[in-house]
Amino acid sequence: MRPTEVKLNNCPEDAISAVKFGPKTNQYLIASAWDGTVRFYDVVNNAMRQKFVEDMPVMDVAFMDIVHVVSGSLDKQLRLYDVNTHTETIVGSHDDAVRCVEYAESVNGILTGSWDKTIKLWDMRESRCVGTYEQSNGKVYSMSVNDEKIVVATSDRKVLIWDLRKMEEYMMKRESSLKYQTRCIRLFPNKEGYVMSSIEGRVAVEYLDPDPEVQKRKFAFKCHRNKEDSIEHIYPVNAISFHNVYNTFATGGSDCLVNIWDGFNKKRLCQFHQYDTSISSLNFSHDGSTLAIACSYMDEFEEPPANVPNPVIYVRYVTDQETKQK
Repeated sequence: MRPTEVKLNNCPEDAISAVKFGPKTNQYLIASAWDGTVRFYDVVNNAMRQKFVEDMPVMDVAFMDIVHVVSGSLDKQLRLYDVNTHTETIVGSHDDAVRCVEYAESVNGILTGSWDKTIKLWDMRESRCVGTYEQSNGKVYSMSVNDEKIVVATSDRKVLIWDLRKMEEYMMKRESSLKYQTRCIRLFPNKEGYVMSSIEGRVAVEYLDPDPEVQKRKFAFKCHRNKEDSIEHIYPVNAISFHNVYNTFATGGSDCLVNIWDGFNKKRLCQFHQYDTSISSLNFSHDGSTLAIACSYMDEFEEPPANVPNPVIYVRYVTDQETKQK
């Protein structure tokens, strides 16, 4: 019997910015962190196979294919790593920190989102930028790509929806339905909408189709909050990841909890045990069998406690009971 949850060896030494499984695998996982590292794990054998080290915090990371990984960094650079040969190349840069990196399979390119208020599309065969797209007046805080669709959440509480087939201008620009700063945005696997979260214990489920009948289905709900002695504590919801098979999604918060939701029927399916510290990133493997859970202290609104727990990555083998609509 394999355990339900495995704690990975050789975890980063500072806040974990992202964990992502490789394409079509639940064996290989990458993690980026504020200690300047990009780590490549073989989860099945609980071994770190490669580590790349930069001088500045790494903000996001993505697989292009199983042996090529890209990262975006506080030093404004987009880097490409070859896991087999342990080599790295600087592909290009933004004018400010690169906050988000995603592989856009439909155009075989990389998309980066930056605090310089743009997203850029990169042709990796030629290591060059093939397009720069302004994103309203806000820094890019979170981004999600699925086939031709892109959603971008910015620091000025806007959401921009783009289509990779016609990038001359965005398809839609919306105000966030959440009053407070956006933490995370993720497209539905079926591309009909997106889920976004804020620093104020709240998640919104939104639909792209402007048809009023469709728009009636959108809703927002409170989560990652708890009451102690009649005082309500409200926590940032830092991470969202979709189960690609069941269209359910996980959220992770600074309350050290992971919840799984059925967004279509508006109910919570389960909650895992409490972790040692904030959930900073979540990622389901492509088949939904495995959930990577990054735990690292990230409550920038409060003084850190004297003994901040070490960052940890858990890999949890989830069941249908936890992830499938009832």
